[in-house]
Amino acid sequence: MLKEFKAFIMTGNVVDLAIAVILAGAISGVVKGFVNLVMMPLIGHFSGGMDFASLKVVLSEAVTDAEGVVTVPENAIMYGSWINTIINLIIVGFVLFMIVKAYNKAKKKEEEKPAAPPAPTKEEVLLGEIRDLLKK
Repeated sequence: MLKEFKAFIMTGNVVDLAIAVILAGAISGVVKGFVNLVMMPLIGHFSGGMDFASLKVVLSEAVTDAEGVVTVPENAIMYGSWINTIINLIIVGFVLFMIVKAYNKAKKKEEEKPAAPPAPTKEEVLLGEIRDLLKK
């Protein structure tokens, strides 16, 4: 059973999938950084200085004691963070669309190259030799 598992894990598909998952995690961090640090400030600027991450609907206020220490935290629906996530999804979708489009374009050019003519069969070679002998 251990040998079967080792054979399964070492197949190309599993290794490729593992690499893809690791790369996806790294790319996710880059995209989140781009959205949160570059895109959202721009969108906030053009929407009147609004910070989407702080948008929320408070269901119950935080309760503090006499010293100002929070005893019961605020309960709120953070719909601004959800808006950030939607924008993140749109950006990732667009980037993936552009990558797939470029890949398909490159692949199409590769397919358009004319294929080399097939090599003659043994019968055709033999017939050609007979023709050449008859000409002599």
